[in-house]
Amino acid sequence: MTAAYKALSVHLLTATGAVFAMLAMLEAVDEHYDLMFLWLVVAFFVDGIDGPLARKYNVKTNAPEFDGVLLDLIIDYLTYVFIPAFALFKSGLMDGWSGWVMIIVITFTSALYFADNRMKTKDNSFSGFPGCWNMVVLVLFAIEPPYWVSLILVTFLAIAMFVPLKFVHPVRTERWRNVTLPVALAWTFFAGWAAWVDFELPSLGHAGLVSTSIYLLFAGIVQQYRYQRGEKL
Repeated sequence: MTAAYKALSVHLLTATGAVFAMLAMLEAVDEHYDLMFLWLVVAFFVDGIDGPLARKYNVKTNAPEFDGVLLDLIIDYLTYVFIPAFALFKSGLMDGWSGWVMIIVITFTSALYFADNRMKTKDNSFSGFPGCWNMVVLVLFAIEPPYWVSLILVTFLAIAMFVPLKFVHPVRTERWRNVTLPVALAWTFFAGWAAWVDFELPSLGHAGLVSTSIYLLFAGIVQQYRYQRGEKL
């Protein structure tokens, strides 16, 4: 297989995310949230591997007719933002006025963030919360907190999208990658487990899902704080 075909195959892999997004949306409309999240977990896994493959096969040079970054952003908005927000609203975990506030805040702020060319930092982390609402909403489905807790969390993370705080990229952020990547894979496992059992997780599953989420949420901020203090990471 030539370099051009290898690069093109990466674009085709990325584009499967749109198919998984549609399958997830169909399940969300029918209120089959376990199946919806299973498709979103599959899309999350594809999103995690297509970037390294794109760099390995140099898609910008070998398949320049497709813009892989734009393709990735389109699919990410669907799978990370639009579908999870719809599911959270329709599920009843956040309905009434809080649901309307949530769905407007998430979709509006995420659209702005995804178009912000300052979202990546020099160390390949994200500047501001990277709009991973699929992860947030899955955890909310699993633990089912009161609506006001969800509203506070959504508001906090929406604001965090536009503040100069770092959030790690599990693959591209080199600092602590030997820990971050396994944690991200563990989160994917716990997320898939949660969706597979229709969010009826045992205590071990809840602990694993919450603890890995906390690490991924705060690891970049901790790194940023320590780096600014001049400590070796």
